[in-house]
Amino acid sequence: MRRVAVIVLDSAGVGALPDAAAYGDAGANTLGHVAAAVGGLDLPHLGHLGLGNITPLAGVPPEPAAAGAFGRMALAAPGKDTLSGHWEMMGCIVKQPLRTFPHGFPPAVMEAFEERIGRGTLGNRPASGTAIIAELGAQHLATGYPIVYTSADSVFQIAAHEAVVPVEELYRWCEAAREILQGPCLVGRVIARPFRGEPGAFYRTEGRRDFALAPPGPTVLDLLHARGVPVHAVGKINDIFSGRGISAAHEAHGNAAATGVTLELLERPGEGLIFTNLVDFDMLYGHRNDPAGYARALAEFDAALGRLQELLRPEELAVVTADHGCDPTWPGTDHTREYVPLLVFGPRVARGTDLGTRATLADLGATLAELWHLDWAGPGESMLNAWFGG
Repeated sequence: MRRVAVIVLDSAGVGALPDAAAYGDAGANTLGHVAAAVGGLDLPHLGHLGLGNITPLAGVPPEPAAAGAFGRMALAAPGKDTLSGHWEMMGCIVKQPLRTFPHGFPPAVMEAFEERIGRGTLGNRPASGTAIIAELGAQHLATGYPIVYTSADSVFQIAAHEAVVPVEELYRWCEAAREILQGPCLVGRVIARPFRGEPGAFYRTEGRRDFALAPPGPTVLDLLHARGVPVHAVGKINDIFSGRGISAAHEAHGNAAATGVTLELLERPGEGLIFTNLVDFDMLYGHRNDPAGYARALAEFDAALGRLQELLRPEELAVVTADHGCDPTWPGTDHTREYVPLLVFGPRVARGTDLGTRATLADLGATLAELWHLDWAGPGESMLNAWFGG
């Protein structure tokens, strides 16, 4: 294989993990519940690849002659965070969950941050991003104080109206917060959340940027990059890995843009890894309890998947998976601890192969390592023989 495209449907979980009850997520099933909520999904391409063979999905029955290999993967790392899920996919399994702040950030952190930016702050509590902007946006406009909030993830989010705080200044504030949030207050990501609009009609813009920790250990991306194998990061992948192991970062805001970039890369000859994150499933629909929107986004991706399959050359393959769940029918607006789907397809992939339940997302990274003959000594069990019917 000269080229592999790995596409992460951010949050598209397929059923609760055995330890989900410890997280309050027993019974969660993002795709299953989305399908039930809308009376069935219409996903002909994903269905033909075997998505309905992984978990019961209304409207997507099991495919007796699946066009790809299919299975599911468990998250071995604790928690249900975007960073830990993606890192594990590439062979870095965190041992301790990234710290969260269910009661807001301690006074020492906020005082240090306010001193660095030269003004006060609003919020400092867990919240839905759209809800807290609607609640505190007018006060922010009046005072110039940024809105700081967190969630069940390890995140320090800073929201500011672009007319009050220019986006580049907001990014500098995020860099200051990243420097402050160390040691016992270390968080996985500091996230810039610019918005526009008027009170009652605020909306977030495409200037979101994640200032993430680097993976705490080696990843398969590091080895690919060191070998000279091109690694194209599409969407927020570059931020998730702090640029480490990335050859080219392709900025793309939203599913349509990221899918478009992925297709453009596949349209021209090349080699290496294309690693894409489709953020809208999580950001726009999972966190906002919108199963209908989630279903529409799945249908839009499914339509693009037909073109992607047409583009794959004999020496290329694609993988569709996820990093965690975010069941839009579940109480609250947080991620849910779930298995993630695994669909592998391409001209040379063994059709109809049941890959079973993998113990860790790191099996994907181990497979890529074997595919490119890398000297990988990290976690994960390669699936390469199964992918090609060996």
